[in-house]
Amino acid sequence: MEVKLVSVSDAALLSKFYEENEAHLSAWEPSREGGYHSVTAWEQRLEEWSSEKLNGNSAHFVLTEPNQLKIIAICSLTNIVKGPFMACNMGYAVAQKYEGKGFMKFLCQKTIDYAFKELSLNRIMANYMPSNYRSAKLLESLGFTKEGEAKRYLKINGCWEDHVLTSLLSPGNT
Repeated sequence: MEVKLVSVSDAALLSKFYEENEAHLSAWEPSREGGYHSVTAWEQRLEEWSSEKLNGNSAHFVLTEPNQLKIIAICSLTNIVKGPFMACNMGYAVAQKYEGKGFMKFLCQKTIDYAFKELSLNRIMANYMPSNYRSAKLLESLGFTKEGEAKRYLKINGCWEDHVLTSLLSPGNT
């Protein structure tokens, strides 16, 4: 397995990942317009992400199979804020075929290490819908702490959904 930062050359792999996992991820994702996950749309999005990465605003990772022909999972650090806040949001998704096999935790841990060691962030925030027991278990196993609940936090699959708010603080900061 290989963990790497995404690049524009990953557009076809990301398109295929979302195409193959559309039904699996639909309960946790916003509704998307037709063509949102096309290769062309991913190429454009990845160009934007490349600029965001250069500006220090985001970092997007994928875990691929050894031959790098299929994405197992994705994990992103977004809304990176420096200065006195030094924090970001973390989001993630795993292919249905690989769910429950430890791959998501592995990728999230590598992403967390990057956030704290490479970016010197103090806080990572990750939120999940109360019905998403797998996310709750994953974040707890990674050391995230529940901080509260946000009502009607995100519009997921066409409905406003409450979310449990969690965070992980850098062990190196006090």
